[in-house]
Amino acid sequence: MPFDGIVTKCVVDELSELIQGGRIEKIFQPENDEIIINLRSKGKNLRLLLSASANYPRIHITESSKENPATPPMFCMLLRKHLSGGKIVSVDFHDYERMLTLQIESLTELGDVSVKKLVIEIMGRHSNIILLNSEDKIIDAIKHVDSNVSSIREIMPARPYTQPPKQNKTSPMDLDIEKLFLPEQLNNEIALEKYLLNNIKGFSPLLCSEICHRSDIDGKTPLEMLTASSVARLKKVLSDIISQIRDSNFHPCIVKSGGPENKPVDFHCIKITQYPEIEFHDSINRVIDIFYYEKDRLERLKQKKSDILKVLNNCIDRCNKKIALQNEKLREVADREKYKLYGELIIANLHAIPKNAEVAHVLNYYSEKPEYMDIPLEKGYTPQKAAQMYYKQYTKAKNAYIHTSRQLEDSLNELNYLESVQYQLENCENIQEIDEIRQELMEQGYISNKKRNPAKKQAKVSEPLHYISSDGFDIYVGKNNRQNDRLTMKQASSNDIWLHTKDIHGSHVIVKKSAHVIPDSTLYEAAMLAAWHSKAKHSSSVQVDYTAVKNVRKPSGAKPGMVIYDNHKTIVVTPDRAIIEKLSMNGK
Repeated sequence: MPFDGIVTKCVVDELSELIQGGRIEKIFQPENDEIIINLRSKGKNLRLLLSASANYPRIHITESSKENPATPPMFCMLLRKHLSGGKIVSVDFHDYERMLTLQIESLTELGDVSVKKLVIEIMGRHSNIILLNSEDKIIDAIKHVDSNVSSIREIMPARPYTQPPKQNKTSPMDLDIEKLFLPEQLNNEIALEKYLLNNIKGFSPLLCSEICHRSDIDGKTPLEMLTASSVARLKKVLSDIISQIRDSNFHPCIVKSGGPENKPVDFHCIKITQYPEIEFHDSINRVIDIFYYEKDRLERLKQKKSDILKVLNNCIDRCNKKIALQNEKLREVADREKYKLYGELIIANLHAIPKNAEVAHVLNYYSEKPEYMDIPLEKGYTPQKAAQMYYKQYTKAKNAYIHTSRQLEDSLNELNYLESVQYQLENCENIQEIDEIRQELMEQGYISNKKRNPAKKQAKVSEPLHYISSDGFDIYVGKNNRQNDRLTMKQASSNDIWLHTKDIHGSHVIVKKSAHVIPDSTLYEAAMLAAWHSKAKHSSSVQVDYTAVKNVRKPSGAKPGMVIYDNHKTIVVTPDRAIIEKLSMNGK
């Protein structure tokens, strides 16, 4: 995990400056495993987050806030009783272990001064937040660990507190780099990265990988395969890193995934050079807050989208099955015209067909070169009855073709609509946009609205994206079908320019026309935006249609976002991230 012992030291250094001497004003517990402490320190209001989450345990100053439960949990009430109004005396660090202790001076019910300790242990699924008295006895913990769970270390009220078992590693403060790479140590098959991780306290896989990268050594290389020159480089790099740690010479940064999403994937207080996308900040608390806020936001978006995506995927599968059946039906009636021909030829040749014949051998007058053809006759049928039977088969097949063709057109339109919603949902960036898509699908009957509450105030409608072209023209981009409809059919003027990718799911784009003629450069930039906000985002030579808004119409009964247009022209563009970012900055 990114929150290693070195990051813990950096956090402690910052927190000692920020909150030491501060007063605890309020305590909240928004999650089962998370505490928020509101502080007043050095003339500032701060919010300290402590999390014992199995996935994201941490401690840092945060700028985000969460909704608190109506009734505070018992542990929260206990912390309020013991710590409210208390003064933070110190923030202690435990030898590069992922543990912090807040020593808090407060008054007892009798008015006596008492020092309590709030310990946060950052250890994955074993993480915990524990309140101790002045004698290091456990008052309570956010997670109880009894003898049934651990026979080595109980975390229960009234038990004496003991620290987690220490790792058999060397602290960076005591590390002798020369001894670490003695010849007898190097005679080993273990990978270099794992060797560093197993021997240096507080190091994470990311930091070990960074040391190998700076040393220009593959981290998977076994120790016994290291050359003298690579060991020399390794010692130099490791020495520099250890010096930075001892001197608290930190460079907090967030590692980004790069690419279109550019999501945060890791962080550290040591400068990471092995990845191209790095975002630096002047505070490790800020780095951690941004990192976990984004992680939490993306996770919530993913969870919020998942049930809607499931509905959409089921509907798309059903649509594809219907389309397959309808195409099969059309193939079955593709030769319907032959039944009409059979009927007509039998009627035209009644005089030439013998009684009780099983095959009518007749001249086909409709052929380019007149030729005879054999028409099967049902046993026991007169020629007249056989002709009537073929006419009925033709009528039935023709009606089936007309009906199925209409059904197929409806199914293809529905599939097109569902795929457009799927694309929009996958690109939603906030909860409000997802809720709008959910509401749209409810209105279209794809999701049942179980919670009907007419008295509930209608949610605020989200706004389309706003860009400004290099020529100063306003450009708006819809993010979902409801926005597309509102933007094109209500907000845009008849002479504004409408753009959309040709035959590809994407957003409606509107260029607001001022008194001036829209220049080609603005049209090109608007087409670039249309391509960027479409399924062709990562393609080249994308065709984008554009026309005046007055040429765009919404057919009666059409699905949200579905329009038809004419009198259009086409621009071919290749989406460019740099241009999009520049236009986005113009619009802010």
